[in-house]
Amino acid sequence: MSEENKTPETQEESKAAEEAAVEEENIQEEQEVQAEEPDKGEEQEEKTSGKTSFFGRKKKEKDKKDLQIEELTDRLKRSLAEFENFRRRTEREKSSMYIIGAKEIVEKILPVVDNFERGLAQAAEGDAFADGMKMIYKQLVTTLEELGVKPIEAVGAEFNPDFHNAVMHVEDETVGENIIVEEFQKGYTYKDFVVRHSMVKVAN
Repeated sequence: MSEENKTPETQEESKAAEEAAVEEENIQEEQEVQAEEPDKGEEQEEKTSGKTSFFGRKKKEKDKKDLQIEELTDRLKRSLAEFENFRRRTEREKSSMYIIGAKEIVEKILPVVDNFERGLAQAAEGDAFADGMKMIYKQLVTTLEELGVKPIEAVGAEFNPDFHNAVMHVEDETVGENIIVEEFQKGYTYKDFVVRHSMVKVAN
């Protein structure tokens, strides 16, 4: 039937059918687009996942390097601390060796000082020779004091086993108990180290 022979009602039905067909075609196209979109979403997700994995690897590598740096830094600090301890220990040992050597020399000089004192105790007053020996003795004692050698206090002091060696005891009510009343041999210290203990008599 031609368009001219169609009645108005038939024309309207035909137009409605066409519109329905177009609408149905549009709906199918939308459904196809929506069906394709999840695939794109998955692809986008895979790309995003790949990026995350890339940065994750980078971060992991960076963390590993940081750990290596921390480990090397710690080892360096330990080595420096060990070296500092070694240096201090070596200095103490050198100082101890010096003091030990000096003490041995002082110990050998002390008998000479003792003999000077014994000889000067027997010298007559006004003797020119004795006066000369006194000057030499004074010079020797002054030199020892400048080097750090000092006599230990004894008579009248309380007995101290760290500095005194008691070879005799005596009953004496005029002095206090454990007080030194006589010194037989003078003791000396060198830089607060005892070179020779004083030989003394102690009151009980």
